[in-house]
Amino acid sequence: MNRQLQNRVQNSWTFLKSQPAFTMACNLALILLVYYLCRMGFFLVNRSYFPDMTFQHFGVLLKGGFQFDISAIMYTNSVYILLQVLPFKFRWKALYQKISKGLFVTVNSIAVIANCCDFAYFPFTNRRTSGTVFSEFQNESNLSKIFLHSLVEYWYVVLFGILLIYGIYKLYRKPHAEGLSQQRNKERSTTRHLFPIFHLPLFKFLFHTALMCLVIYATIIGMRGGMGVATRPITLSNANVYVNKSTEAAIVLNTPFCLIRTVTKKVYKNPEYFKDEAELAAVYSPLHFPSPQEAFKPLNVVIFIIESFGKEYSGFFNKGLADGDNGADGVGGDDGDGGTYEGYTPFADSLYAEGYTFEYSYANGRKSIDAMPSVLSSIPMFIEPYILTPYSTNDISSIASVLKEKGYYSAFFHGAPNGSMGFSAYAKSAGFDDYFGLDEYGNKDLDGMWAIWDEEFLQFYADKMGTMRQPFVTSVFTATSHHPFRIPERYEGQFPEGTQPIHKCIAYTDYALKRFFAKMSQYEWFENTLFVITADHTNQVSHARYFTDVDLYSVPILFYHPGSDVARMSSMPISQMDIMPSILGYLNYDKPYFAFGQDVFNTPETDKFACNYNNQKYQFFQHDFFMQFDGSHINAVYNYKTDPFLKNRVGVGVGIEELSEMETLLKAIIQQYDVRMIENRLTME
Repeated sequence: MNRQLQNRVQNSWTFLKSQPAFTMACNLALILLVYYLCRMGFFLVNRSYFPDMTFQHFGVLLKGGFQFDISAIMYTNSVYILLQVLPFKFRWKALYQKISKGLFVTVNSIAVIANCCDFAYFPFTNRRTSGTVFSEFQNESNLSKIFLHSLVEYWYVVLFGILLIYGIYKLYRKPHAEGLSQQRNKERSTTRHLFPIFHLPLFKFLFHTALMCLVIYATIIGMRGGMGVATRPITLSNANVYVNKSTEAAIVLNTPFCLIRTVTKKVYKNPEYFKDEAELAAVYSPLHFPSPQEAFKPLNVVIFIIESFGKEYSGFFNKGLADGDNGADGVGGDDGDGGTYEGYTPFADSLYAEGYTFEYSYANGRKSIDAMPSVLSSIPMFIEPYILTPYSTNDISSIASVLKEKGYYSAFFHGAPNGSMGFSAYAKSAGFDDYFGLDEYGNKDLDGMWAIWDEEFLQFYADKMGTMRQPFVTSVFTATSHHPFRIPERYEGQFPEGTQPIHKCIAYTDYALKRFFAKMSQYEWFENTLFVITADHTNQVSHARYFTDVDLYSVPILFYHPGSDVARMSSMPISQMDIMPSILGYLNYDKPYFAFGQDVFNTPETDKFACNYNNQKYQFFQHDFFMQFDGSHINAVYNYKTDPFLKNRVGVGVGIEELSEMETLLKAIIQQYDVRMIENRLTME
C-alpha cells in the first residue's frame, strides 16, 4: 500500500513538472528571489546613505518591497506568463519552450541590469531611476566612456549582476519533454489512471481556459498591487508607507517598477486645493509687481552654478565640525564640535565672508538639469525635472529675458559638448542671446570624460566677458567636480585628498574659481558687477548631518558685490528659485515679472519660505520648521534649526500655530505650479 501511495505521489509530481503553468510559477518565484537579492545588494553598496538603519526597520522595508517586486515582475513577464497558459497543445513543443526561455531570460536580465545600474546611480540622485532617464542623457556624446568607466569602477556590481543572470539561465525550469512520444505515452498511461476525466478533449480545453483566466486575473492583481473598488494601482509614492525618511523609498522600490510607472506618466494635474483663481491668488501668486524706492542699478550680473559644490565641503559653513568625523557608519551622529574641519574651499570661503550668504540655503533638485530652471527662471523641480516634462516647450522667462528689457546682453557657458544635458536648448528658450560650449571653445583641454577642465574654461569665460558690451548677464555651469572625480595630472598631489573621491575635485574647482576672480578683478567694471554663486546639487557625503532630508539639498547661495556693504549671513531659509527675484530686487528692477521664488532683499524674514521636492514629498521651510507633505497629508514636521539631525518630530497639529498656515501656503504653491505648467502660463499675463 505504501509503495502504491509512493508511486502515486511520484507520478503526481511528475505530472505537475510537465505542466507549463507550474514551471512558470517556479520561474516567477526564482525572479522574486533575484529581486530580493538585488535589494540586499543595493542596500549594502549604499549603506552609508542610511546611517540610522536598524535591523527591525530594514525588515519592514524588505517586507514592503515585495509588493513592488511582484508588480514589476508581473509587468515585465506578462507576455511570458500568457505564453505559458494558452490552452493549446503547442505549449509543450520543444521550440516553443525554447523561445519562451529566451524571452524570460532576456527580459529578466534587463531587469537585473536596471536594478544594478541604480547601485551606482543612487548616490547622485538619492532615488531610484525614473522614466526621464531616457531623455536626460539623450544628447550626451560621451556615454560610452562613462559607461565603460563605471563598469571598471563598479566591477563588483557587474560581477554580481552576471552571477544573477547566470543563475536565472541555469535555474530556469522547463516543462518535462512531454512532447516527446515516449515520455508523453508514459505520462498518459499514468495520468489516465489517476485523472481519467482530464483526458477528455473538451474538459482539457475548458480546464486550461479557466486556468488561463485565473492566471491573467492574478497577474493584473499583482500589477496593481491589490484589487478592490477602493484600490488604485500602486505607484512610487506608496513606498512612503514603510519609510522613516524619503531616501529609504529607494530600498522599498525597484528600478524596473519605477521605470514602468513613470515612462509614459502625465506629470501634473490640478490638485484643486482651492476652488478658483481668486482664492488661490489671495494665498500665493508667482506674479511679482515690484515698487523699488530707488533707481534701477545697471550692474553686470555673473551667475555661477558650480557642479556638486555642496555646503558640506566648505569650512565657512561648518565651523563646528570635527575634522574626520564622518558619521557614515551610522555612529558619529553629532558630527562633533571640535571645530577642526577646514573644508576644501578656502577661496570660496573668503567670498562667503565678504558677501550676503545664508545659513539655511537649499537646492531645488538633486540633478544638474534641475538647477538651470530653478536658478535662472525661478522654476523649481516638482515631481520631475522641468526640462524632461511634456511641458518643457512652455513659454518661460528668465533673468536673461527679464533684464533684456533693460538693455542687457546675455550669454550662457558650459564646457561640455553643445547639446549636453539639454542646456543649450534651455538657454535658448530662456532668452539667452548666446551659448558658449565645447564648439566655441575648441576640442582641447578636455577632461577625457565630460567637458573642459574648470580652470581653462573659467579663464575662457572671463576672457569672453572682457569683450562684452555692458550691461550684461551671464551664467556658467562648471563640470570638473563630477564623477569620475578627476583633476588634471599636473595637479596630482597638490590638493587635499580628503575622505571622498570628490574632495580633491572640489579643491581644484575652488582654485579655478580663485584664478577666475584674479582675472576678473583686473577689469575696470569689476566693482560694477554682482556675482552670484551656488551649486547645482550636493554630492558625496561624509558627515552625518548631511545625510538628512534637509541637508541632502544644502548648497551655498552667495550674493557678492565687490566694494559693497552687503556682507552678512542671514538665518532666513532660501532656495535656488529665490536667486532670480533676489537679483532683480538688488538691482531695483521696477517692472512686473514671473517667479516662483521670493526676493530676499525685500521680503520680511517672517514671510520667507523655501521649498524643494524629495522622493514623492514636498519639503517646505518656514518659521523655523521643516515640513514634509505628500500632496494629501503632512508626513512630518521638525524644527530644523534646533534639530539638524531631524531626530525629533514635532507633534503634527499640536503646539505649532504656524502649521496650518504653512500647509495652506504650500498647497497654493503646488496648485499654482501644476496649473500654470499645464496651461502654459509661466510668464507675466
